[in-house]
Amino acid sequence: MDSFDYSDEALQPARDSAAVIWNILTVIVLLMTFCVCVVLGLFMINPQNSFNPYPPPTLPVEAEFPTATPTPKSVLPPTWTPAPTDPATQTPQPTNTAVPTNTQPAVTATVEIPAQTLLPTDTPGDGQATPTPTDGMPFVLHPGDPVALNNIGHSELGCKWMGVGGRAFDLTGAPIEQGLLVQLGGTLNGELVDNLGMIGMVSTYGPGGDEFQLGEEPIESTQTLWVQLLDQAMLPLSEQIYFDTFSDCDKNLILINFNQIR
Repeated sequence: MDSFDYSDEALQPARDSAAVIWNILTVIVLLMTFCVCVVLGLFMINPQNSFNPYPPPTLPVEAEFPTATPTPKSVLPPTWTPAPTDPATQTPQPTNTAVPTNTQPAVTATVEIPAQTLLPTDTPGDGQATPTPTDGMPFVLHPGDPVALNNIGHSELGCKWMGVGGRAFDLTGAPIEQGLLVQLGGTLNGELVDNLGMIGMVSTYGPGGDEFQLGEEPIESTQTLWVQLLDQAMLPLSEQIYFDTFSDCDKNLILINFNQIR
């Protein structure tokens, strides 16, 4: 029976062949490892590489917003310079017109009045008594007044009217037709009376007449009512002239006139 040779010399060729095979395999493994590293490096540098079997999902395109543009604020117009106006073409401005003092409509009814009882036409020096100043007031009571008459200015009302009226005369004896006030005050039949009027309100007693209605029937009173002249600043121009009233239908008008003395 033949024996197998297990000596080193006999086994050396087999060992050499195995070593070559293992070396080849090692080289192949190293090459593959290198290739894998190269490919992985490429994938890391560019994940969207076409060789990458599992590329990452594509990110959506970032939205672009319009760039804010500042809106300019309103620009003031250039300073306005008025054009010169020809003086000949300028419209004249209306001038202030004085407002008439007496704004109440005048009563048109005119009654014939006996001169001896109503109209003080007498002037100093004609035999009549000359009015004397009272506490420096520029107006005094006409001599003989107050006078009680029937209501000659409202004859249609008969006994259903009672009032007081009169006028004021300047230094020349002419009636003053505007610019003065007349105040009526006091009490009548237990009630307060406070009225303000203006001369020239009525023409019943002549130019510049004034009148106040006291009631719708004659009422008797004694020195409880008074009248007084005032200027437009409400300053007194005469004393308060007290007078009586009567329940008689023939004395339902009390006439009181004033004369200017200074």
